[in-house]
Amino acid sequence: MTSNSLQAIAVFDIDGVIRDVGQSYRRALADTVEAFTDGQFRPTMADIDAIKAEGSWNNDWLASQEFIYRFWESQGRSRAELALNYDELVLFFQKRYRGPNPEDPSSWTGYICDEPLLVDRAYFEQLTAAQMGWGFFSGATPASANFVLTQRVGLIDPVLVAMNDAPEKPDPTGLQMVVDRLEPAGLQLPVIYAGDTAADMQTVLNARKIAPDRRWIAVGILPPHALVDSATRDRYTATLKANGADVVLSSVTELTGDRIRDWH
Repeated sequence: MTSNSLQAIAVFDIDGVIRDVGQSYRRALADTVEAFTDGQFRPTMADIDAIKAEGSWNNDWLASQEFIYRFWESQGRSRAELALNYDELVLFFQKRYRGPNPEDPSSWTGYICDEPLLVDRAYFEQLTAAQMGWGFFSGATPASANFVLTQRVGLIDPVLVAMNDAPEKPDPTGLQMVVDRLEPAGLQLPVIYAGDTAADMQTVLNARKIAPDRRWIAVGILPPHALVDSATRDRYTATLKANGADVVLSSVTELTGDRIRDWH
């Protein structure tokens, strides 16, 4: 297949879409909040869903910090007097998520090592066979994103825009960067962005404002923890749709090449 035969471009978030982070990133977030509130508050999955639904806390370090601030404010203390050290917070989080040596992927022993995968390499092979270009736009760190994509899923040099490569979502710059790397010159292919948060859906809405002549499709993916019961599923689905999802799927594997072809 040549690049000029591409029919559409599918871009994927990673956390909650490619890997289940319910017992990794979210667990590290809860650990961090609990530690920095002196054991007085540990956010639940529902708490984390609620803050993510606000659309401003796609970065789990910042979400952790915000939880901590809000807790202490509820106790009558101001943010200014807390003097919370963000670098210490990040290091604590990373040691839980990655392990005692967070900068050395070869020695990682933390929660990241036990993340269930939600796709396999064959999924991306069928996208390629269906003439779909594909890549990733994620708020995860480059090291974490590359770890799951290359060492766990087995992809070779995937197109990836990760943390610090572009502004954070819902800014669509990173999404456009992935498209620019995949799309042959002179074409304007439909673009699908699949994500599991309000910020992911808002990213597509913002992309439409910047490039209104292109077809942008926002695909909401329900992460595993949202499938535990019908009430949670319905609530999570409603949040994604309220933030711009054109369709909501129970798993990214439902987003097949044939399905994408039918859309465009």
